[in-house]
Amino acid sequence: MRARLLDAAVESLVDLGYAKSSTQEIARRAGVSRGAQLHHFPTKESLVVAAIEHLVRKRLEELVTVDREAGLDILLDAFSGPLFYAALELWVAARTDPALHAAMVPLERTVTEALSEGGREVFGDAISGEALELSIELARGLAVSAIFRTPETDSTLRQRLLPVWEAMVMK
Repeated sequence: MRARLLDAAVESLVDLGYAKSSTQEIARRAGVSRGAQLHHFPTKESLVVAAIEHLVRKRLEELVTVDREAGLDILLDAFSGPLFYAALELWVAARTDPALHAAMVPLERTVTEALSEGGREVFGDAISGEALELSIELARGLAVSAIFRTPETDSTLRQRLLPVWEAMVMK
């Protein structure tokens, strides 16, 4: 039941955004009663943050199993898809929602640390710690700006910039 609620929360964030993702809607999507939802997650913030945390762990496991030859492209892929869009909804909402902001701070710290650890595991000594940190921030920024590009123009931009980026940060 908990996993259904977490999946439904991400689905709702992606489909409706944070503002329209009510706990009632999430419970409906999960096929559980409101009481069952409240038993597992007493607040909307706790539910959506737990959902993102759950999916982040799954995505990070995928990241460290990727072929090292994939290069920095794997970082770009880490900031894509439904998980990224659900997290982005929470980042924007957390700017003006103090309760959500407080719930997101530890999660974002954990995500950043996990990306750094996963990146060190994937890249080894082929990239410095600072270059990896910069690359994570660059990948996040490219993912946000990709919202305003078509898949074709995003692919063209990645093909053009990725070799330059890799030449700058890889040893």
